[in-house]
Amino acid sequence: MTSLTPTTHPCGGCGASVQYAPGTSVLRCPYCGHEQPIAAPARHVREHSYDAFLAKPRVQAIAPNQFTCPGCGARTESDAISKDCQFCGTALVAGSTGDEIAPEAVLPFALDKGAARDALRTWTRSRWFAPNRLKKVTEAESMKSTYLPHWTFDASTFSHYSGQRGVHYWVTETYTDNGQTKTRRVRKTRWYPASGSVTRAFDDVLVSATARVPRERLDALEPWPLERAVAFEPGFVAGHHSLRYDAGPEAGLENAKGKMAEVIAADCKRDIGGDVQRLHSVDTRYADVTFKLVLLPVWVGSYLYGGRPYQVLVNGVGGEVQGDRPYSAVKITMAVLAAVALVALVVSLFVMR
Repeated sequence: MTSLTPTTHPCGGCGASVQYAPGTSVLRCPYCGHEQPIAAPARHVREHSYDAFLAKPRVQAIAPNQFTCPGCGARTESDAISKDCQFCGTALVAGSTGDEIAPEAVLPFALDKGAARDALRTWTRSRWFAPNRLKKVTEAESMKSTYLPHWTFDASTFSHYSGQRGVHYWVTETYTDNGQTKTRRVRKTRWYPASGSVTRAFDDVLVSATARVPRERLDALEPWPLERAVAFEPGFVAGHHSLRYDAGPEAGLENAKGKMAEVIAADCKRDIGGDVQRLHSVDTRYADVTFKLVLLPVWVGSYLYGGRPYQVLVNGVGGEVQGDRPYSAVKITMAVLAAVALVALVVSLFVMR
């Protein structure tokens, strides 16, 4: 277990903990409103060699951080990078332990809590057959600003493929319809063997590095303006929860290769040409693979309905909303009854004519 004296950011006005103010480059005190600028990062965002990472010895499991709060002295354990002390509210940011990969970049929050609630409100109003209680999630106190860890990968790829090229052609067929002989034009496809190679340079292929949130749900929050990410600076996560990765670069690269494979397959089909294509095999070699750990901003909300928990996520930059939602049996039943009544009315009017 790693014991840490975390980084804190005391207010220059009243001494309380300041927090990063979304959409700005300042730390703001939630009590007196005092603002202090976040120091500009002294370095640029860097990519790290994946081969060099594999050559280094690694621990089998990363122990949880043991935080010692400088505000009240409380000791707590957590797998978070940043959090608030649960006893005195001091904003804590963990230092590097050496056993894990430190965040290289952070995409700061652009939406504050009010803007996130507005996005949720728009989302809830557009849900068909949702119970009225769903709208209360916009006021949920459980909605927390959270930085979620992601890996990005760069790579140069060379892929050799084999498949078939399909070329359409038309023939005239004769058929009988009600005793009459007719003709029609029918499209057919002639297939030819095809093989070749394609190259592709990938930049910032993004994959989730946490198992706390379903990967498909995080993928649906894209796109992210990664060009706006800055070199990691503790001030940008102060006062916000930040999760540590639990899926390492090895697992991340396998997921990234899955994303790359879809693009490579499309490249191969374009190279095959013709009207349609069949792709039988693709053999891809990867070179110059680099990666980095980046923290992305997500508002995470949760609520209970019918004894079941539901989760809602809001992209902390663009406002895209993804989430679970219940369905109202009453509203669905009323809709079905209304549809049946409408059909019955149409039928009765038709019969009366």
